[in-house]
Amino acid sequence: AYLLKMYPRFSETFIVNEMLAHEAAGAHIAIYSLRAPIDGRFHATYAQVQGEVHYVPDGDMRHTLFWQALHAAAARYPSLWGALQENPHLGAREVVQAIWLADAFAQSDRRPDCIHAHFGSIATSVAWLVNRLTGIPYVFTAHAKDIYQEEVIAEDLRRKMHDAQQVITVSDFNVHYLTESIGVAPSKVRRVYNGLDLDSFPYRSPRVRSRRLVAVGRLVEKKGFDVLAAACALLAAADTPIPCEIIGAGPLEADLRAQIETLGVGEWVTLRGPQPQHIVKAAVQEAAGFVAPCVVGSDGNRDGLPTVLLEAMALGTPTISTDVTGIPEILAHEQTGLMVAQHDAAGLAAAMLRLVEDGDLRVRLAEAARTRIEADFDIRRNAAQIRNLYRAADPWRAAPGPKQPRKRAQTRQPALPAPASDPAPVPEPVRASMGASVGASVGAPA
Repeated sequence: AYLLKMYPRFSETFIVNEMLAHEAAGAHIAIYSLRAPIDGRFHATYAQVQGEVHYVPDGDMRHTLFWQALHAAAARYPSLWGALQENPHLGAREVVQAIWLADAFAQSDRRPDCIHAHFGSIATSVAWLVNRLTGIPYVFTAHAKDIYQEEVIAEDLRRKMHDAQQVITVSDFNVHYLTESIGVAPSKVRRVYNGLDLDSFPYRSPRVRSRRLVAVGRLVEKKGFDVLAAACALLAAADTPIPCEIIGAGPLEADLRAQIETLGVGEWVTLRGPQPQHIVKAAVQEAAGFVAPCVVGSDGNRDGLPTVLLEAMALGTPTISTDVTGIPEILAHEQTGLMVAQHDAAGLAAAMLRLVEDGDLRVRLAEAARTRIEADFDIRRNAAQIRNLYRAADPWRAAPGPKQPRKRAQTRQPALPAPASDPAPVPEPVRASMGASVGASVGAPA
């Protein structure tokens, strides 16, 4: 069972790649989304996923019904009160959705052998509680914002990592951070790079390319597109302007447009908005170079290892990026790409000009980059590593949930079951431990 905060999402093609590779190998998956999608468009690859998608309801959150539902759930899952006392960071919505999932799995003939959550935040919190209620093991993939952003609670992340069957993360940099800074045993964390279907990203020599650069990503601080605009202004001021396209959308679009206008580089910097994957591929493969000027955001948020950077390297487009988190693991300066310092607009401008003007450099970097991608980023091999972690999970270990016979899942299930006729009172320690999270969300129990 894949457990995701939101599915589908326009920017999370790496999850789709993973699921398609599992299905191609014969695995059966089901997808559970905690939120309805809000993106206006989706990549065509989503249509290739065979697994059924379920949207997990969150029920009526009025405090009286919420606490009655917890009473009823505690009768079915005796471990509920202890789990809620153990984890004071669970929100009411997460608790309700975990109970719904536990009930759905108990009543289904497709009880999952393992739950795989992506990102160590909301989806993994729900997976953690489902595990506590049913014993179904879970793994999760930690990426970047879910471990580095300043709002991440180390104690909460540590608990979820400790109780997971295995933690997957996307770079060696992340492995070091999680083991050294969060304090989890190294044996618990496995690095598995996000993979690519290399058949879908054919290499083409970059010797002859248009005098144009491209960048792709959400318009957010960590992508560093403001630095890219500043670099383009420096090139224009030196009478060596280079056309640059930025593909993507995000909350900083208005700020970026204003910066481009203020710098007077509207002729050279184009914001193309979000585009489907086939258009992104074409734009990247026609460009002289791909630019990913990543930075560590003011809130600590940063990229783990941008999938689109890997895609550019696979396609034969030489890349420029920075030394943020896992990027140096794949981009070696002057070998598989060009590395510049974060926030260094002048250094970025110089690297951009080199790529545009030197065809031999482009070919040398691109050939080495493709070799590196083929060695470590083939989705078939990487997904097989993940399936080995699933197989290591014991789905019938110490399951505290009810031993119910498997039945076919019903089309609709109540998100908040009816209260028991004689519900037990909420234990006093649970009242205290939930006061800052669940209790605050819906009000204290009567």
